[in-house]
Amino acid sequence: MSFFEFSEKLLTLGEQAKIECENKFKEIDDIARYNQQKVLSAFIKNGVSESHLGISTGYGYDDRGREVLEKVFADCMGAESSLIRHNFVSGTHTLTVALFGLLRPNDKMLCLTGRPYDTLIGVLGVDGHSDGSLTDFGVQYNQVELGADGYPDIDTIKKELSINKYKLAYIQRSRGYSLRPSLSVSDIEKLCKAVKEVSPDTYIMVDNCYGEFVEKKESLQVGADIIAGSLIKNPGGGIAPTGGYIAGRADLVEKCAYRLTAPGVGGEVGATLGHSRELYMGLFAAPHVVGEALKTAVFAAKLFEKIGYDVKPKAEDKRADIIQSILLQNSDSLVAFCQGLQSGSPVDSFAVPYPAPMPGYDSDVIMAAGAFTLGASIELSADAPLREPYAVWLQGGLNFHSGEIGILSAAQSMIDKGILAL
Repeated sequence: MSFFEFSEKLLTLGEQAKIECENKFKEIDDIARYNQQKVLSAFIKNGVSESHLGISTGYGYDDRGREVLEKVFADCMGAESSLIRHNFVSGTHTLTVALFGLLRPNDKMLCLTGRPYDTLIGVLGVDGHSDGSLTDFGVQYNQVELGADGYPDIDTIKKELSINKYKLAYIQRSRGYSLRPSLSVSDIEKLCKAVKEVSPDTYIMVDNCYGEFVEKKESLQVGADIIAGSLIKNPGGGIAPTGGYIAGRADLVEKCAYRLTAPGVGGEVGATLGHSRELYMGLFAAPHVVGEALKTAVFAAKLFEKIGYDVKPKAEDKRADIIQSILLQNSDSLVAFCQGLQSGSPVDSFAVPYPAPMPGYDSDVIMAAGAFTLGASIELSADAPLREPYAVWLQGGLNFHSGEIGILSAAQSMIDKGILAL
């Protein structure tokens, strides 16, 4: 019995794609197995109990559930300490708290990975966005452009660090709305070594969004001082309803906690309001869910490459995050893809996404996300600004079987609209 109407040629291509992805799927399963054991071990080591899943209100003093969760998360990330809270409203908010916690007026920060993701531009105060930004508070920002191969230019980075004293070196792990390669943990290790060789006192901060549990190691285990990310991406496992985390050196995490709450108070307060259970469950589920998202991305890459589109990364490539880019060549294809993906979603499948202006972006953006949690990038979603190179950025998938349907629905939409002929 078939519940969906897909063309026979598309289904045949899909089956061929899965067969060709079998070795990659096994590799992903091996990493997920390792990370699941790591997470389970952290739960057991820290004695997680039913009492830790309860509710605190008011100031949240002596909330053992919150305290133990932050120890568990720190162990999972290879950190001395962590700050994991439901009241971080997004990854950008979490990164902002970390940056304002670590930097002071007249400090300098250097981005090692070229221009950051769109929504961080206003935080940094570049391009004239300065109202309340780091620039408005006297922090000086600079960046080193990527090399011709899309990777950080280590020689130029070392030269810049030898000339100017920087308080913080910033690394964006994922590609954002660009086609440059996402950075693997080994890539980040090379950057960390280069920074510490020239400027050992410089903090190294990694925007870790989309990268957690993709590999067996995390950025803190290869030299990063602090990482930050969103709980409605990888580490929330599709269960966390909101939130973010900061993890790393204990003294730096404390500085960030002072910015989140108040100096002298920091992480000692913060009512959990009944969210602890979801955050614990999400973290426990995260390694498996990340593996399912990676399988969905690999399948999408293989299928659309077989159809005739350029994809980044290729299905066989080593992956550093859950994001898959597909170069769809024009705006009509982009819109059809996103509308098809939406139609294969569990929530709001009847909705029809169209491009529209969005805060923090310099062009119209189309987003497809029939998710249980609004904006959850660990659930299957696709989005793109309507500008060259008309690539769609695909991420997520709570399980591969539904992710496969979403990808096939996107391709079928392009067929139905006369854009794609098989």
